[in-house]
Amino acid sequence: MNSLSELNYIDSYNAIVGGIVTFLTMVLGEHWILFVLFLLFNVIDFITGWMKARMTKKENSIKGFKGVIKKLGYWLIILVSFSTSVLFIEIGEVLKIDLSITTMLGWFVLASLAINEIRSIIENIVECGYKVPQILIKGLDIANKAINKKEDD
Repeated sequence: MNSLSELNYIDSYNAIVGGIVTFLTMVLGEHWILFVLFLLFNVIDFITGWMKARMTKKENSIKGFKGVIKKLGYWLIILVSFSTSVLFIEIGEVLKIDLSITTMLGWFVLASLAINEIRSIIENIVECGYKVPQILIKGLDIANKAINKKEDD
């Protein structure tokens, strides 16, 4: 009988996790994990920023609030970039022009903002006194240059 209750627990767990994944896929699309990871980076950046402020004795609730507002602004930028691509794709359908390439706008914005978040996390960790492998810093620089290429490069 004990194994039956374990199966019910596993079934309940699978149903809950499956429901969450299904909901996220419905709302955020096939690549929902990228948005969840970006949210995770937001939270980690906030925590490491708080750690840095605490360790340097520079805690400031106004600065923390501004950081949260900044992160909300990032999400608005992502929303606008993906919404813009949806707008152009719909206009393209009316005009019988394939504008699906504009979806890349949202993905590049998400990638660029994710790099900024990761860099901020690394900066906070370094300022807390931890050592960060140089390969991670250099890898982020390379990714940033590839995503944020200027036309004259």
